[in-house]
Amino acid sequence: MPSRLKSADAPLERLVTEIRACTLCSEHLPLGPRPVVRLGSSAKLLIIGQAPGTKVHASGVPWDDASGERLRAWMNLEKEIFYDTARIAIMPMGFCYPGRGKGGDLPPRPECAPRWHDRVRALLPEVRLTLLIGQYAQARYLDTRGQTLEQTVQNWRQHLALGFLPLPHPSPRNTLWLRKRPWFEEEVVPVLQAELRRLLA
Repeated sequence: MPSRLKSADAPLERLVTEIRACTLCSEHLPLGPRPVVRLGSSAKLLIIGQAPGTKVHASGVPWDDASGERLRAWMNLEKEIFYDTARIAIMPMGFCYPGRGKGGDLPPRPECAPRWHDRVRALLPEVRLTLLIGQYAQARYLDTRGQTLEQTVQNWRQHLALGFLPLPHPSPRNTLWLRKRPWFEEEVVPVLQAELRRLLA
């Protein structure tokens, strides 16, 4: 169920209403527009992922799938905290399900981030850490030119100093990638959990 924003969040509430009415790229969306975001002006953590899958499109709840289960395990958070918009804001690179391609879901629609991201972030003044999940979010917010996703994640220290933490996508499709790179769960996940304990206490 969509969270209710406090009356003090009126500008953000108006923006969320505008986002949820968006039809900018509806002609390209096989299931039609259903923008999925969860925002609160007091959030200290912002999660930027890729785009909703079919399950999230159906429920309207971000990360309401196997990817979300793995992400919450990495974060060591229960759903109650994960979906508390007073603490955590969630917006993807593409707000609607983009459809399927040969190798899985299509990339996030390119119209979303330029249209909405700066406006949303301007109304999240308390954010101290942004999780950039997957290559599309990382390419927008970090200088990843000439880098693989692995290299970007391995450079987490320099990005964390700027308030960003790059993560691989927690999709089950990435299980082999993660298995071949045990350093991620040994090195980066404990840092992620420590940062969240500090932020969300």
